[in-house]
Amino acid sequence: MYRQTTTSFLLTAAILIALTFIPAEKAEAQWGVGASYELRDTEPTNGFGLRVQRDILGTVPMFDLGIRAHFSYFSETVQSYRDVQVPHELDSYDFGLAGLGGINLGLIKPYAGAGLGSESFEAVSQQENFDFSDNSIYWNIFVGAEVSPIPVLKPFIEYRFTRLFSDDGFDHRQNGRLAIGITLEF
Repeated sequence: MYRQTTTSFLLTAAILIALTFIPAEKAEAQWGVGASYELRDTEPTNGFGLRVQRDILGTVPMFDLGIRAHFSYFSETVQSYRDVQVPHELDSYDFGLAGLGGINLGLIKPYAGAGLGSESFEAVSQQENFDFSDNSIYWNIFVGAEVSPIPVLKPFIEYRFTRLFSDDGFDHRQNGRLAIGITLEF
């Protein structure tokens, strides 16, 4: 009895592992549209993101190369900003393009990428002379993983590090963000 249970357990575990690591077939060109909730380590801290991506290497079943356009919007009200005890409405949005590569490991696909973009930041208060705005170009690198329980829907988690190019005293020179979302592929 013990040997039969152990054999059944090992057979079941082997099948599950094989299903996880067998790459799924992909169409030659796939588009993906996604949305995410994003947290970053500088104010404003909470936001939302949109992304559109296209796979450009569909003939190799295990490896993916692609390009992505992304947009993020963050908004928050804070009681003080830059050591000024006046409430401010902080708004930040960014958009960019990136290249990414991933490895299909069955249901899980880890990926990494790099890109360039532009960020706009604005701090608006109800008092004059306390407003601030800045635009900057940035580079970013990111790593993440998506899961494919259903071929069309792909939940993902991603960490992105962004570094701004400007040298004008803008205090959001770099930030990290965590994005959790879902992509619809067609």
